[in-house]
Amino acid sequence: MSDNSLSTWIGRTEEIHDHLSLNALARIAATLGEQVPLAGEPLPALWQWCFFQAAVADAGLGHDGHPARGGFLPPADNRNRMWAGGRIEFYAPLKAGAGATRISTITDVQEKQGKTGSLLFVTVQHDYLQDGQLAIREEQDIVYREPTPPKLAGSSPLPTGAWQESVTPTSTLLFRYSAVTFNGHRIHYDWPYATETEGYPGLVVHGPLMATLNLRAFCRANPQARLRHFAYRGVRPLIAPHPFEVGGHIVAPGKAELWVGNADGVAQQGEVLFD
Repeated sequence: MSDNSLSTWIGRTEEIHDHLSLNALARIAATLGEQVPLAGEPLPALWQWCFFQAAVADAGLGHDGHPARGGFLPPADNRNRMWAGGRIEFYAPLKAGAGATRISTITDVQEKQGKTGSLLFVTVQHDYLQDGQLAIREEQDIVYREPTPPKLAGSSPLPTGAWQESVTPTSTLLFRYSAVTFNGHRIHYDWPYATETEGYPGLVVHGPLMATLNLRAFCRANPQARLRHFAYRGVRPLIAPHPFEVGGHIVAPGKAELWVGNADGVAQQGEVLFD
């Protein structure tokens, strides 16, 4: 696809209304081992990813399990999709048991050449609103890469954190997180597809799940902190059921560095700004 054709996708918008129902929150809480928020209480950080998903029928899915491209997102046939990272601004908490809206806008589309071939980068801005107030603004980076063997080895050793938690990503956890986020990407639950089609050695841990558990560990270690900004970037995939660590440390007043990884090195890097 030419650069001129790609530019026509910039500015496209999508609006989805959802209800942050207590029944759905109970399923999310069970998946993550958390307490269920009561009506009117704030959602834990990054739980918005479990809502606002378009209800696409099976006939509208691509071979990888994602909605077929060429609707809201630009077409990227015969490429593998990755959630590469993002940046999130927290203005006000979303409240449980109430309606909310997500307005999504494609802000950038670029074709680049990487070491493994052509890469299509798509940036989507998500605005989450409740009661007419902007609660969260997010920029999500999506990368479509040509089918090549995934990079599994880390280049940066795992640091020692001021806090650190161990996670064992069972196949049940991955399946249930796919379910509560309505994520059909087959690399997370379909072993033959993940290993034979996309070339992974096993089921792949979701990037958003890693980010959610990582930010949760920060909030547990710093319960008085008020989140302002969270940026995260995927470095390499993690494969279930091998355990991994989430951790971090404060590097300056109101600023923390976070990471996810295992003995093979860092898999996801993050930064938090807080009050």
